[in-house]
Amino acid sequence: MVTFTGLGSLPGTDVAAAARMTFDKVPDLPYLPELPARGPWAAMVGRGLGLPSGLPAELSAGEWRLADAPGVDQRRARATWRDDLDQLEEAAHGYAGRFKVAVTGPWTLAASLGVANTGRVLADRGARRDLAQSVAEGVGELLADLARRLPDLDLVLQVDEPSLPAVAAGAVPTPGGFFRHRAVDLPELCRALGWITAEPVRRGLAVRTVLHSCARWTDGWPLASLLHGDPTSAGFDAVSLDLDQLGTADWDALAGAADAGAGIYLGCLPTKGEPRPLGVDAVRRRGLAAIERIGVPPEHLVLTPACGLAGWTPAEVSRGFEVLARVAEQVAAELA
Repeated sequence: MVTFTGLGSLPGTDVAAAARMTFDKVPDLPYLPELPARGPWAAMVGRGLGLPSGLPAELSAGEWRLADAPGVDQRRARATWRDDLDQLEEAAHGYAGRFKVAVTGPWTLAASLGVANTGRVLADRGARRDLAQSVAEGVGELLADLARRLPDLDLVLQVDEPSLPAVAAGAVPTPGGFFRHRAVDLPELCRALGWITAEPVRRGLAVRTVLHSCARWTDGWPLASLLHGDPTSAGFDAVSLDLDQLGTADWDALAGAADAGAGIYLGCLPTKGEPRPLGVDAVRRRGLAAIERIGVPPEHLVLTPACGLAGWTPAEVSRGFEVLARVAEQVAAELA
């Protein structure tokens, strides 16, 4: 069986309607949608700072910064999470099965979050450690809350890290834009991410974890260090990548990951360009070509859009999910 799902952001401001759409249009792996149109507290960075144990922060002059106490926008972010979970509890009533929730990863937050005197959290080793531990604790509390509210859910945690390759490459600009922050080495990157993947286990929760990024890693994704395996790895069960952002080295790495049993979330539905969405035949050809190169078993394969769909219209989103549903059926038939 080949599964398909979405990645997070959707258009609009009605989270109840968006949640119902994911259960209706993505029945095998529905998810909690993110609606950044509601305001900065509902966009990626603000939502990441809205987790229960998040470090105090404030939004000032369009930039999120660490603060002595939670600012009004961070309080709104936390209230938005609570409201979203309340709406989800109603939408998911009677549902039993896999369900995905996404959080912003610590390295994307560190690359975006300001701190007094040092520019960004990314520039301060102690600050980025504190941030990563705070994110891990907040994720653990979120998952425990979901498990309490909806015990029949088979939870999947997606950690969004669009800035991870830039952090690793030393390509994140300083606030003035004239310089770049130093690259963070792979062991530190994995250690911070590993705190998140270890949190469900620490709390006695059975949760599969997925690392998602729609960016390109300059020298190829170091999947052996990011996926579950070595004790020093980040410990993810699956990886979610944009098909158009894969370099030559990534194909062999993905094939090795698939052979080792990792899940592959394949971003085969383009989210940029026209038409929106691409037709069934074009997406099927893209997906099959990638699957043949990777050799991933159908049971470990999940088809997705390349990235979030907040910039699409609701009609385009609905059609996009219909395209993915038909492609999943056709790919499963061809792989049978």
